[in-house]
Amino acid sequence: MAGLRPLDFVKRIAIILIGSAIFTFGVHNIHNVTGITEGGIIGLVLFGNHWFGIPPSIVSPVLDCLSYAVALKVLGGGFLGWSAVATVAVAGFYRLWESMPHMLPNLTDNPLLAAVLGALFVGVGVGLVIRQGASAGGDDALALSISKITGWRVGRCYLFTDLSVLALSLTYIPVVKIAFSLITVTISSAVIDVVKDASWDHVEQFTEWLREKRRARA
Repeated sequence: MAGLRPLDFVKRIAIILIGSAIFTFGVHNIHNVTGITEGGIIGLVLFGNHWFGIPPSIVSPVLDCLSYAVALKVLGGGFLGWSAVATVAVAGFYRLWESMPHMLPNLTDNPLLAAVLGALFVGVGVGLVIRQGASAGGDDALALSISKITGWRVGRCYLFTDLSVLALSLTYIPVVKIAFSLITVTISSAVIDVVKDASWDHVEQFTEWLREKRRARA
């Protein structure tokens, strides 16, 4: 955080807040309502609770702490500073959404739409947060650490960890439900990469490509 100009500091905080708001809004209003399970840390928490009876209140902080310990070693202390801001923002927005009625239609009867829409919220929100060098939870810290070590794209690391946990979840969750979770994690992983790496140059290139397409049709 040190060395940033005040304007850059405020901008970074603002983007982390926006990303946290988008991410938590989607999870609360779509995933929690429809019962689409998660990969990553949340999925492991649910797995441990189901098969071993370990309370989420114990498993979740332990796994998050382990993930952040790895991130501290691989990514350095600056990452943890911004992640602390994101963690507080995520908790605050979860609290805000929980205090309000659900703001989207109940998509339980349309799980495919729920999977796609939920993935977009998660992908855009998490992408904005990690673009600022932060993480919204242990999942992000672990994925960023794996990316740093292996050289894989961040989205691929998310997909790897999510698919591993979803495979374990097949031991107690019906295949149909896992299928929709698979759609969610696949799309969200791709969107995270797009948002993380997007730049104004990419927007201009895409706009120019659209113009050329229109000229070719004329």
